Amino acid sequence: MADTDDTNIEEEAFGITDRLLSDVRAAVDADEAEVVAGLLDPLHPADIAHLLEQIETKERRALLSLWTAKLDGEVLSELDESLREEIIDLLGPAELADAVRSLESDDVVDLVEYLDEDQQEAVLKSLHAGDRVLVEQALSYPEESAGRHMQSELVRAPEHWTVGEMIDYLRSDVLLPEQFYHIILVDPRLKATGYVGLGRILSHPRYMPLKNLTESSFRTFHVEQDVEEVAQAINHYHMITAPVVDDDDRIVGVITIDDAMAFLEEEAEEDLLRLAGVGEGSLSDRVILTTKQRFPWLAVNLVTAILASMVISLFDETIAGFVALAVLMPIVASMGGNAGTQSLTVAVRAIATRDLTGANVWRVIRREAAVGLINGAIFAVVMGIVGVVWFGAPMLGVVIAVAMVINLVVAGLAGTVIPVVLERMGVDPALASGAFVTTVTDVVGFFAFLGLAAAWLI
Repeated sequence: MADTDDTNIEEEAFGITDRLLSDVRAAVDADEAEVVAGLLDPLHPADIAHLLEQIETKERRALLSLWTAKLDGEVLSELDESLREEIIDLLGPAELADAVRSLESDDVVDLVEYLDEDQQEAVLKSLHAGDRVLVEQALSYPEESAGRHMQSELVRAPEHWTVGEMIDYLRSDVLLPEQFYHIILVDPRLKATGYVGLGRILSHPRYMPLKNLTESSFRTFHVEQDVEEVAQAINHYHMITAPVVDDDDRIVGVITIDDAMAFLEEEAEEDLLRLAGVGEGSLSDRVILTTKQRFPWLAVNLVTAILASMVISLFDETIAGFVALAVLMPIVASMGGNAGTQSLTVAVRAIATRDLTGANVWRVIRREAAVGLINGAIFAVVMGIVGVVWFGAPMLGVVIAVAMVINLVVAGLAGTVIPVVLERMGVDPALASGAFVTTVTDVVGFFAFLGLAAAWLI
């Protein structure tokens, strides 16, 4: 009974339950719009987006035909990118404009940049003049820049103000962002000079100058700076707000910690998918799109397999003379491939988080080579014994033991060196490293094992 209760608690901690999903499907099948609205209206936008991602395309269209009037911009912003495009196509320009009108500028930009011209124009026309200018300006920045992803809504104050003046300003009828964490202090030229957290303002007397309460974590970022670098800086310096400035150092927007963490999570997920050779797909993608994403990497793997087979073909007489080699070959290649993948995963993630740099790269390479050597020596002993016991050939045990050491050392080196070299060449290491590492470990593993066998056994 306790296990059942724990399961229910876990299911209801966040997201949607299987029962809710079943009820929504039943209401859609029965064409009961009021029931659908009663089930979905109380949900958080993230839960509604999750529900839309769980159902089939046909069910999704039927649900939206019953519930389109309630679909708002927050739900759209929570959707997976590919599914978001599908749902936007189902909305009319007026419905789309109504949905995004209440969003913050960075969320509007995120939606608008993927729309066709008619939809984009309809959304921009629905915005207030000032908001439209902000969105159009953000769209003018490079795609992965801080300016493209920043939130234009912020609160700034003259650097000479006191706590009392700031509180009076906040309590006036001025239009404030729905959520904010810092007051950005600016000089007469609107250059950011520091920021003060709301907690510090509320915990100090009215006469206290704001500039005496500024936080040491303050730093600014240029509008064209890579947004991933900004997100990493926010994480590294434990910032909540990252002010974004233009060429004249004037404050033009902010990137908040929630957006930064969402971006880092997205990048981490993207790296993971690329390492597996499945591109940037999701569970919502259609069969044809998923096939197109995966086909190129399967083709690359086919080429690497052919190269490995060519190495094997060089030793066909050796294999024919000692059939046991054909049995043991996959073990050497598999161990090398797994070891290379381990080193590769660590290296790619360290590069992405900037933990692996030119200052420590050689230390990391030496460490991975040493790890490969030690693991190789341990498994060499194991496989040496297996070779003797299984086939009764002591030299066969020696051959596979030595080949194991060589391949695991090379795997550790390749898994670290290859992504570093690709990163220096300007190529995404998560995208291309896997194929190269697999090729190296397969070719070296087969060549070492069969070459030693040809020299020592035949």
